[in-house]
Amino acid sequence: MRVDIWSDVVCPFCYIGKKRLEAAAEQAGIELEVHWHSYELDPEAPVRQEVSNSERLAQKYGRSVTEVEEMQRNIAAMAAEEGIQFNWENANSGNTFNAHRIIHLAQSKGLGSEAKEAFFYSYMTQGLAIGERETLEDVAARIGLNPVEVDDVLNSEEFADFVKFDEEVARDQLKVTGVPFFVFDQRIALAGAQPREVFLQVMKKALEAPQQDNIAAEDSAICKEDNCDLPENKPKS
Repeated sequence: MRVDIWSDVVCPFCYIGKKRLEAAAEQAGIELEVHWHSYELDPEAPVRQEVSNSERLAQKYGRSVTEVEEMQRNIAAMAAEEGIQFNWENANSGNTFNAHRIIHLAQSKGLGSEAKEAFFYSYMTQGLAIGERETLEDVAARIGLNPVEVDDVLNSEEFADFVKFDEEVARDQLKVTGVPFFVFDQRIALAGAQPREVFLQVMKKALEAPQQDNIAAEDSAICKEDNCDLPENKPKS
């Protein structure tokens, strides 16, 4: 089954959603053909943040550091249930444009999911600065990409148009407002890091009702504009 996924590598719910989707597909015996698409939560982010994620989010959304840290602990607990170690205290968010370009390079080699997993792990578990070239090269080497090709991409604008096209489709056609965002069989949309049962239901629906479309659920964990929060803890506007 084809699944198109829009996500960002600094989005914990995107990592959680990836794991839940994979677990649901394995449970149902469904083989997935995953196509990864770019979505930058903060396109204006610097290569490396000079303050902690908690301080940055507290400043950006007018919340206390204590509130943000509690939110991050809750997300880390959710992640742990999916086998993810989210070391939020060490996370260094940054500009993800080049990470998305490397993912597109990897996808052209049939390594898109490997690249996505490696970037998620580097940011959320290892605490590496996701926007720095050293991190990009480390992830690329880890999944077996040719270092010369990686340098060529990073020294040019190659795959930049792929990133921009993905984001235009998300914004203009799909009306995506947050990630992760899934499209099953190119017609059934699902937003957020839904429970495994929801993924199962949607995949079975796609198999059983090939003419049905527009199934959507948007009340689950989702990241918007570099702000990731649990549904019950959404910041006030």
